[in-house]
Amino acid sequence: MTSSWFESVLQVMHGLAPLLASLLHLGCAAAVTVHALLNKRHVQTAIGWIALAWLAPLLGALLYLMLGVNRIQRAGVALGLKDPWRGEGGSADASIEADAICLPELAGINRLTREITGRSLLAGNAVMPLVHGDEAYPAMLAAIDGARRSVTLLSYIFNNDVAGNSFVDALALAQARGVQVRVLIDAVGARYSRSNMVKQLRHAGVPAAAFLRPRLTRLLAQANLRNHRKIMVVDGELGFTGGMNISAVHWLSTQPKRPVQCLHFAVRGPVVADLQRTFATDWTFTTGEALHGSPWFAANEPCGPVLARGVTDGPDADIDHMRQVILGALAIARRRVRIVTPYFLPDEVLLTTLRVTALRGVVVDIVLPARSNLPLLDWAMRPQFVGLVSSGCRVHLSGPGFDHTKLFLVDDAWSLIGSTNWDARSLRLNFEYNLECHDAQLVQQLDGLVDERICHAHRLTAAELAGQSLAGRLRDRLVWLLSPYL
Repeated sequence: MTSSWFESVLQVMHGLAPLLASLLHLGCAAAVTVHALLNKRHVQTAIGWIALAWLAPLLGALLYLMLGVNRIQRAGVALGLKDPWRGEGGSADASIEADAICLPELAGINRLTREITGRSLLAGNAVMPLVHGDEAYPAMLAAIDGARRSVTLLSYIFNNDVAGNSFVDALALAQARGVQVRVLIDAVGARYSRSNMVKQLRHAGVPAAAFLRPRLTRLLAQANLRNHRKIMVVDGELGFTGGMNISAVHWLSTQPKRPVQCLHFAVRGPVVADLQRTFATDWTFTTGEALHGSPWFAANEPCGPVLARGVTDGPDADIDHMRQVILGALAIARRRVRIVTPYFLPDEVLLTTLRVTALRGVVVDIVLPARSNLPLLDWAMRPQFVGLVSSGCRVHLSGPGFDHTKLFLVDDAWSLIGSTNWDARSLRLNFEYNLECHDAQLVQQLDGLVDERICHAHRLTAAELAGQSLAGRLRDRLVWLLSPYL
């Protein structure tokens, strides 16, 4: 009788399984619909996720849970911090300071960025471009070797190679001689190397942590959110930031198999406190340890001509900062716009603004690698080129080799330098850091680097784009559909 009863129950459950699965699908799809309608800012994004939830039973809802929901809240109140940046040595919040006086033609973008970020434009900074790892790494390693009080380092990728090992050795020696060292590596970026560099740093005596380390409880909430920033600060006085990870591929003199060009910057002056403040926020969020006052911050006196402001961006309170700054800068452009980026998949609003900028007579140069390290992105980018080129934008494909440089220049005295790419991941999902700089001499230096790339690049023409094969266009369009998620 027991066996018969059990079989009857199984038959009932088997008969109810399709109904239960349908109810689960309807419930999940309805939940995604409500959440997307209430939280998504862009119509096409909301429609895409809602459609996926209804058309791909359960899988669509699971993907939305993993990739479509931002749950990072890192405001000071949420962290239990009260102004952790103040303390001996000076590190007051830059937002309470008055803006430096900028050029009249840059007053609009200055006001916009101040309103968006809450940060002041600070005078008296020195910003030096460092080309490739050949200039950047020796300067960074020398700074670590000369550190007296503290070294903080944040990188998306920290490889176990000649570059990474050089940094491990220098950081370990600094820690051994009494310098306070903290190293933060993105948990996903750390996996680009077979060896766990966080463990290797800890084994060498260096306090290190992984940002958003994968855990079962975090997998669905934070799997798609990464820290893409590159920041190093020594003694609170000398900063480094830009687009360069810690990897031998950027150290061209070591003759890596797949060399990658890139650009980094050495920074001195009052804005260095903002680099340190950004690192401290990420470090506290990850470890719970607050860094404030000495030895982390210093009272940096004016030492150069550059007006500078830090611009943070991320899937939390800083969301859309970089995108709004870019749109504002394009709006004030009068003569020329120059963009260098390894990945170019901006949304329709940014694309339209670029086309309108070119149509009103501004010279728009967009420099991209002829071949990046991600073929899918190369294919997804191509459908955008037709509208850009027909509007007068000049699209240059640079080569040989992969160029990882990130630059945005407007007219003769405004630049945005840092870690942000022109794609959905950088502008919506990643934690990024850039410096807004006002200085004609700096722009002139960067113009020379852009000119060099354009000189060795191939400029796309309308005829070339029209002559692409049907198979190629179909391939590119199919991959382009994935652009919001690449």
